[in-house]
Amino acid sequence: MISIIDDDAFVRQAVENLLQSLGFCVTVFASAEAFLESELADDTSCLITDLQMPGLTGLDLQQRLIEGGKRLPIIFITAFFSESARKRALEGGAIGFLSKPFADECLLECLNRALGGPACLNPQQ
Repeated sequence: MISIIDDDAFVRQAVENLLQSLGFCVTVFASAEAFLESELADDTSCLITDLQMPGLTGLDLQQRLIEGGKRLPIIFITAFFSESARKRALEGGAIGFLSKPFADECLLECLNRALGGPACLNPQQ
């Protein structure tokens, strides 16, 4: 299962539709807190999360998962690119770090890599 976390309903829906059209099992959340409360981390093969969200940010979520012993492949997406955030995400093991708007192909490349290949780093498109 691919879990998508973004506080922007349009982004959540667009990414969900794309991945479902390709046959992926997808679940969506409006916040990092909702994802953590769902207890679906164990069933998640890859996490696609926004970087900046109210409450827990994507980086906060990554840290919580690490502290809880859960090492999920994470692809960060953000409208607010920051080299320091990119560096922190990658140091935490992120598979990808994409700036919005991003091409579907780049997200799919990162997803494919998250499920078995090398890292995808396309910070600015």
